[in-house]
Amino acid sequence: MMKTFKLFLILVFAGGVSTSCSQGTSSPADQYLQKDWAKNALWDDGKAEVATYNAERVVYGQPRSFEYTYVLVKETFNKEHQVKTDTYDRNDLYEVMKINKFCRIPTMKYPYHYLTSVFLKRDDAGLVHKLTNTSQEWCGNTAKSFVEDGNKYRYQYMSYWDGQGNGTDKLRKGPWFEDQLSYTLRTLNFDEGLSFGILLYPMQVSSRANMPEAEKATISVTKANPDDLSDIDSTLVSDPWKVNVSRTEGPDLSFWINGNYPNYLLRMEAADGRKLSIKRLERDAYWDYE
Repeated sequence: MMKTFKLFLILVFAGGVSTSCSQGTSSPADQYLQKDWAKNALWDDGKAEVATYNAERVVYGQPRSFEYTYVLVKETFNKEHQVKTDTYDRNDLYEVMKINKFCRIPTMKYPYHYLTSVFLKRDDAGLVHKLTNTSQEWCGNTAKSFVEDGNKYRYQYMSYWDGQGNGTDKLRKGPWFEDQLSYTLRTLNFDEGLSFGILLYPMQVSSRANMPEAEKATISVTKANPDDLSDIDSTLVSDPWKVNVSRTEGPDLSFWINGNYPNYLLRMEAADGRKLSIKRLERDAYWDYE
């Protein structure tokens, strides 16, 4: 069992599940996004955007307060392993935007730890290139990975849930993941009354390793009510927008996004009780510290 688990982690987190790179799969929603949003020189300064949020999520029927940290940074991948490259004298390099999301959620007896990594190519904010999620708590470990493989995602998982122990599957490429919305919605061509439909996979921040099923969702954009952001540092708020995501079955979501580049995510609220409110924001080379 231990050998199987180690092999799985090597495959998932070394990106070894596929040596192919992206094949063209576009979404009708691409026309509503700024294709060059991530090409701004801001992302070439050698630092990451580190945003810390006051957060809340219902666990065991009770709302739990915690901090959620979102890290956004440009990285250079190689096609061979589909991970950040260590060497640059090769001809298979390409740039991605990485969003790491980390939290520790306390409960009465033990904490939940989640780390989610979402990677999108620098010139494509609509299509996830790679997504991984891990969870650790007293009941066990879970790891999930979705990596582009032709016109599908290669889905690989390991969990402690019956029927979801170890496995590999294929998932349709094209629908958005809820986990990418905190980034992708920042790249919208914001306009009052903008509305369009997408297909959306559910959030992957859980210990479950179900096969995701996409559902219809509608994205709609309006100018934000300043009163909704009155408790947030005013230096972070400028001409904000509100983006609503309504769907057929999953919880509806609302995002408040700053109107000026780089369009910081200021607040998020979900119908299932999840909440985010920005607490602090910095650009930092966080990997340079001891």
